Amino acid sequence: MPITPGEADRLLLHTQASLAQRRRDRGLLLNVPEARALLADAICEWARDGRTMVEVRDLARAFLAATDVLPGVPEAFGEVRVEARFDDGTRLVVVAPFESQTSDEPSLAPTPVDVLTIVNEASTAIALTSHIHIAEANPRLRMDRERAFGMRPALPTGQTQWISAGESIALGVIPIGGARVAIGTSGAVEGPLDDPDVRERALRVLRECGYLDVVNGQPVGDITNAEHAVAALMERRQS
Repeated sequence: MPITPGEADRLLLHTQASLAQRRRDRGLLLNVPEARALLADAICEWARDGRTMVEVRDLARAFLAATDVLPGVPEAFGEVRVEARFDDGTRLVVVAPFESQTSDEPSLAPTPVDVLTIVNEASTAIALTSHIHIAEANPRLRMDRERAFGMRPALPTGQTQWISAGESIALGVIPIGGARVAIGTSGAVEGPLDDPDVRERALRVLRECGYLDVVNGQPVGDITNAEHAVAALMERRQS
């Protein structure tokens, strides 16, 4: 049976997590790859169970303790970033489970380089996680997606910005760091964020599929099409 790349990645993650769980059941302390796989798999399953983003993050933070892992793992673990499918769409979950156990310093919000106006035109609240690529975020959020391209919310690692139905917010944003390659989220980018061709193609695809946008100060798209934008994008990718 043919499977998508995302489904293949999910099966690989589950296999890694199952091996880690077997070792944990035998009383072994987990190394970094094992701990990461086990936590990421749990996050995906909690989302599949119908839990909210907030519930999943709270569960994830308490899922592993320093006593579950080998010495040095809490300091080397960092954070887990995994895309999980919630009832209202795919979301990037970012969790640093050992952060509070290895540092007394609070996680500080980075200084924004720009501020976007984002309006939630959906009938339910929508969450933006700290490391999501905002330009590809929920199609029912109206924003200037060209200005949002290559950006993430200026939030402390692992935190979430909730936007209530009908609410308009001013959100500080900063450039995505690291290699600046976007893989996943909507799947419209799948490449270097600084490549002009990748940028132009991704923005065109998002608009054509129904993602709410603002172009030259004017709203583009309507909520009716936005409700079906993810399905339209998936159909387009499979054709």
